[in-house]
Amino acid sequence: MILEMKVPSPGESIKEVEIATWLVKDGDYVEKDQAIAEVDSDKATLELPAEASGIITLKAEEGDAVAVGAVVCLIDTSAAKPSGSAPAVEAAPIVEAPKAEVKVEAPKAAPVATSYASGTPSPAARKILDEKNIAPASIQGTGKDGRITKDDAVNAVPSMGTPTGGSRGSERTKLSMLRRKVAERLVAAKNDTAMLTTFNEVNMTPINTLRNEYKDAFKAKHGGIGLGYMSFFTKAVTRALQLYPDVNSMMDGDYKIGYDFCDISIAVSGPKGLMVPVVRNAENLTFRGIEADIKRLAIKARDGQITVDDMTGGTFTITNGGVFGSMLSTPIINPPQSGILGMHNIIERPIAVNGKVEIHPMMYVALSYDHRIIDGRESVGFLVAVKEALENPVALLCDNNPKKAFEL
Repeated sequence: MILEMKVPSPGESIKEVEIATWLVKDGDYVEKDQAIAEVDSDKATLELPAEASGIITLKAEEGDAVAVGAVVCLIDTSAAKPSGSAPAVEAAPIVEAPKAEVKVEAPKAAPVATSYASGTPSPAARKILDEKNIAPASIQGTGKDGRITKDDAVNAVPSMGTPTGGSRGSERTKLSMLRRKVAERLVAAKNDTAMLTTFNEVNMTPINTLRNEYKDAFKAKHGGIGLGYMSFFTKAVTRALQLYPDVNSMMDGDYKIGYDFCDISIAVSGPKGLMVPVVRNAENLTFRGIEADIKRLAIKARDGQITVDDMTGGTFTITNGGVFGSMLSTPIINPPQSGILGMHNIIERPIAVNGKVEIHPMMYVALSYDHRIIDGRESVGFLVAVKEALENPVALLCDNNPKKAFEL
């Protein structure tokens, strides 16, 4: 019996996926529920499990865009398992296989006085060469009598100067559907919003003092969950969002949609690129609850197991470029949200405290916001409220009882 395997729907709004990697070869024997492929949607990368055991015939290639519901492979369920086959084992965490790459050689030096040097480009080829700012004389045409075809123009690359030695190769790699969608959303955020960024700085001494005092007891009490910076920032953000609700709202045509809950998107870097899973109702979570949820989502992102549902929604985003050493940045809004808070690295700097110069661990913070819906008063006030909470965490985040707040 031949079973047709079709692409399942990974989410309500997703109509098409891309075959990122086949984990089996054509003609392999597969076991039921064995992961046979990774597929990219515009929101996440998902595994495709075999629906039955048998010999598989692939009907799509890596990089192909396939509609939801289309047949991607056949499984001959009547085929016997080949003798000597190794028993199935539990799959290890998926590591993304490299996508197919098309090698593009470095540009050749312009030909010397041959019939090709005077090749005439077709109208379509000339348009492409003009857009690339490439001189027709530098292209060796493959058409009749050395004529430069459209394909010659498409494959041409601009000159990078006269080689002086060493390797000058290049490679052309197709972006994953997820990466292309992220790029599209980032460009849209710049083009479709009135984005503005305001900055402030935070003295991290009070938080460091609290963490140094309680982090060991917190970790021991809560099964290895650490007391990190993200729980303090998330709680400071949810407090500020309740004080300045416009920052927790979105544009919808001529309307503003406000929310009485805080679903905080946390930007994390995974093997597939930037992902933004959501901590739901963060305003109701304890320090332990926030740290546990962030750890769970980070592990799923690292192992390529993040789902569409994990990244759906979100009313505000926090991104931490400081883990990569960033001192200052202007984060881009995560549409359709109206605001994003950027954290940065912590540097000891001299600051004035009560008329004296002291050295403290300082962090720059940045709020990018959509000025169409958030005015300067709200944006600056929001960021000041975040700063105040982080610099006075015992009173404003722990209700003057850190042991109770940390559930110790």
